[in-house]
Order: sequence, then C-alpha cells, then structure tokens
Amino acid sequence: MRRSRPIGPEWFRLRSLSAKLAIALIAGSVVTFLAGPSILTLIPELVLTRGTVWQLVSYLFVAGDPLGVIFGALVVWSIGSALEATWGSRRLLWVVLGCSVPAAVLTVLTAIPLASIRPFPFYGAWVMGSVIWVGYGLSFGRAQTNFWGIPVSGNVLALIGVGFVLLQVLYIHDVRPLLPELYGIALVAAYLKLGSPRVWLLRLQSWRFQRQFRIRSKHLRVISKDRNTSRDSDRYLH
Repeated sequence: MRRSRPIGPEWFRLRSLSAKLAIALIAGSVVTFLAGPSILTLIPELVLTRGTVWQLVSYLFVAGDPLGVIFGALVVWSIGSALEATWGSRRLLWVVLGCSVPAAVLTVLTAIPLASIRPFPFYGAWVMGSVIWVGYGLSFGRAQTNFWGIPVSGNVLALIGVGFVLLQVLYIHDVRPLLPELYGIALVAAYLKLGSPRVWLLRLQSWRFQRQFRIRSKHLRVISKDRNTSRDSDRYLH
C-alpha cells in the first residue's frame, strides 16, 4: 500500500488538486448562475442533438443550489485532500475523471431509450463529491476512520455516502435525476474492488498468451522411455 504523505499546510494551499477542483466547482456554479444551465450543465438532449460533448466534463463543476456549492466544495476539498495525500494528485484526478465522465456518458446513453430524462439538467458537483466520498471510504475498507468525529470503518463511511444518495431518491420519489451519482458510485466501487481497466487488460493479455501456448503445444508428442533412443537424446523435442 502506498505510504500516506503527511498532511500539512501545503495540502491546504491552492496548488493542491483538491483545492483546485473545489475552486473550479465554485467558479463553474457562478458562471452557470449568470449564463444559464445550457452551457456547462449536462443536458442529454443537447448532447444528442447539438453535440455539446464538453458538458460530459463541465457538468462536474456545477452545483444546482447554494448548499450544493458549499457542501460540494467542502467534500471535494476536505475528503479529496485526504485521498490526495494517500493516492497522489495524478491517481486522484484519474479516478475522479475516470468515474464521473463515464457516469455522464452512461446517463446520455440511458436517455436514448428513456426519452423522459433528455431535458433534465444534471449537476455534477455531487457526482464528483460522491465518487470522492465513496472512494475514500472503500480505500480504508475495514480500517477505522471517522464520520463527524464518530469512529466508523471505511466501508461504513462509504455506505453513508451511498445512503445520502438513496435518501434523495426516496425523498423525491424519482431515481432519474440521480442517475449520474448512482453510475459514479458503481464505477468507483468497481474500480476499487475489482481493479482498474489496466489490471483487467493485463489479465486479458495473460489469458490470451496462455491460450496460445496451449494451442501450439497440442502438436508436440512425448517419446516414452521404452523407445529405442540414445541416452543423450532429448525425448521432449520430437
């Protein structure tokens, strides 16, 4: 396991990735408030008909309300800083983008057969926050961490993050507005429990090589000891 870097004042400076993501979230939300949701917010109808593919990424930095901006930025900054100290900036960025952007793609693909969600504006601040929250919890696993000062295991902390999303589904009686969050949580859980796509690619290549070796070895014959061969003959090469 990668050794955690000490969390000191440098992790609270603007140069840390988590702080930059939080600032980008605030800035994107302000721009959306001033210019309207059709530019940065993910709207499947616009992606499918007008090709606004940048929304697959830009929606991450937009919250739908002031509380979403405040708490979304706090989660990204505080929990993201802890993950950045353990994983490093590069891995944190790849996990955030590698789970949140495909979540947007899956949402747009879902809008093809499910036309009712095409006009929905999807705000991705909590998608990014949920990915970081659940990823942080699952990275601890059974090890102890804390939730608002209460000692809990990492798995329990991850379940709390999932519970927040499910509570919203139950409150509004509609799962459609929260599809990106659910997709993002599923993707980060798959990444941490099953391995990254790179690991699966290596496993696939290893299986393919083993299969080729087995196929090529079928034509080989082993000469038994009963055959009249000289003592220095290599009977396995016939």
